Amino acid sequence: MRRIANCLVTTSLVLAGALVAGPLHAANLDAASQVDAVTVYPDGANVTRVITLDLPAGDNTLVAKDFPMGLDPTSLRVEGEAGDRLTIGAIDARPPRPVPPANLPDIDKRIEALRDQREDLQGIITAAEARRKFAEHFAEASPVGIGEKGEARPVSEWRAAFSAVGDEVATADNAIRDATRKQRDIDREIARLEADRAAKPPSKLEVRIELASAAATRATLRVTYAVRNARWMPIYDARLDTGAKDRKPAIELVRRAEITQSTGEDWSNVALVVSTVRVARGGNAPDLNSLVVRYPLPPRPLAAGRAFDSVQQPSALMPAPAAPPMEQHLSKQAEERDATAEVGAFQASFKVPGRVSVAANEGAKSLRISTATITPDLAVRAVPVIDPTAFLEASFVQADDAPLLPGQVSIYRDGIFVGRSRMATAAKDETVRLGFGADDKVKIERTVVKRNEGSAGLIVTTSKTDERAFKTTVRNGHDFPIKVAIQDQLPVSENDDIVVEMLPSSTPATTTNLRDKRGVLEWAFEAKAGEVRDVNFAWRMRWPKDKGVVMVPAG
Repeated sequence: MRRIANCLVTTSLVLAGALVAGPLHAANLDAASQVDAVTVYPDGANVTRVITLDLPAGDNTLVAKDFPMGLDPTSLRVEGEAGDRLTIGAIDARPPRPVPPANLPDIDKRIEALRDQREDLQGIITAAEARRKFAEHFAEASPVGIGEKGEARPVSEWRAAFSAVGDEVATADNAIRDATRKQRDIDREIARLEADRAAKPPSKLEVRIELASAAATRATLRVTYAVRNARWMPIYDARLDTGAKDRKPAIELVRRAEITQSTGEDWSNVALVVSTVRVARGGNAPDLNSLVVRYPLPPRPLAAGRAFDSVQQPSALMPAPAAPPMEQHLSKQAEERDATAEVGAFQASFKVPGRVSVAANEGAKSLRISTATITPDLAVRAVPVIDPTAFLEASFVQADDAPLLPGQVSIYRDGIFVGRSRMATAAKDETVRLGFGADDKVKIERTVVKRNEGSAGLIVTTSKTDERAFKTTVRNGHDFPIKVAIQDQLPVSENDDIVVEMLPSSTPATTTNLRDKRGVLEWAFEAKAGEVRDVNFAWRMRWPKDKGVVMVPAG
C-alpha cells in the first residue's frame, strides 16, 4: 500500500481550485463510514471516520450519508491509502434531501380505505342518533293513560311503553358509542400513516468526496472533522493513608477524565484520547480598546414602559449561574489501566488504553487517566477567628510533567469518604494542598484577653484607640508530634490617619501577608505528643477623634 499526501480541502465547493476537478457526470459511489478515533477537548472533539471501498478507475464521487449534523463543515479533512495512484479533489457536506417512503402507494391506499370505513361509521352514528331522537319524541308526545276513547290504560301497558322507549334509546346509545370508539382508532391509524407518508427530515449529513484513480484499486480514506457538543473535565480521587509510627503517610491520587457528548453519533469501540487544548477559545487574544475618561452625559428621559424593561433586562456582563457539580462514581473498577501521557510544550494528551465506547446522550463516562502514589507533608491548619476546628491538610509538590487541571476531588482518609473539594491548577514543581477533614484529636480554642476602646493624648484628647488581645490554645491529643498552622488577621490601614500596630506581647508570626494577603498572619510549629501551646496576638489601632472607622473584609 502506498500512502498518498493529505488533501486539506474545505467544503467551500471551489471545484476549480481542487487538485482534480471532477467531470460533470462522475459516478456516485455510496459508502458507509465508521468512527475509528476520537480526541476529546475540554470544549469540543475531533472525530476520525474510516471509509474502505473498492474504487473503479476514473473520476468518481464518494457519497457517505452517515455523518453527524453538528459537525463543523470547514473542519473536514481527508487523507487515505490506495494501491495505485489516487487523487482527492473537492469535499462537500450537505444535508441529504428528504426522501419519501418507498411504499407510498400502499400507504395512500390504506389511508383511503380507512377514510371509507370512517364514513360508514359516521352513517351508523347518524342513523342511531335519528332513532334515539324519534324514541325520545314519541315518549314526550304520546298521551299517557288515555285510550282511544279517553279511557285509562292498564299499568302494565304503561310499563311496556316505558320499556320499549328505554330499549330504543339504549340501543341507539350503544351503537353511537361503539362507532365513535372505532372512529377514534381509525383517526389514530390515519395520523400514523400520514406521518409515515411525509418525507422525513434528515438526521445525518451527506459528505461527498471527489476521487480520481488511474486504475481500479482498494482505497481506505480517513475523514476528520470537529464537533462542539462534547467535552471532558478532570475529576480526582485522593486517598490518604495517614500512616503510623512505623509507616509514613501516603496519598494515592487517581486522575480521571469525565466525558460527555451529545454529537448525534455514538462513538463505538474507538481509540480515545483526551487533550488539554481548548479549541473553542480562538487563536488570538482579545483586542483592547482605548479607555476614555469623561463627564457623564445627562440621562435621557424614558417612557415608563421602556424604563421598566431596562430594569428587567439582565446585564450581559452578569455571569451565568454555575452548573451543579456532576456526581462521579465512587466505586473503583477492578484492574483499571492508566492512560499513556504525552506532554508537549503547550499541551498534554492522554491516550486511553484499548478501545472504548461513549454513546451520545448517555450521561457522563469516567475513565482513569493516571495513578500516582505520593508522600505528603501532613499538618493541622485552623482559622480560629472563623472556626476553631482543626483541619488535616496534606501538601505535596506536583511532580508530573502533565499539569493538574482544576476539577472536583473526592477525599478519602484511611478508607473513609470525608467529602469533596476542588483541585486548583498546578504545573510541575508547584505545591498542592488538599484538606482531609476535621482532626478531632487536636483542640483549638481562641479567647479574647483584652478589648479596650478609648482616647489618647497628654492634655487634650487628639485620637481614639482600639486595643485588642487574643490567646489561641492548641492541644495535641495524638500520641505523635504533628505540624500545626494557626492563621489570624491584623487589620490593614489604607489611610495615613489610621495607624495599626502589632503589640510586643504577640507571639512572633512565622509568616506575614500569607499567600500575598495583606494582614493575614500564620504561626507554624510542631506540637509534640500531648503538648499544649499558646499563641498570643495583640494589636492597637489609632485614628482621629472626629472620625469613625469600620473594619470590613477586603474585596
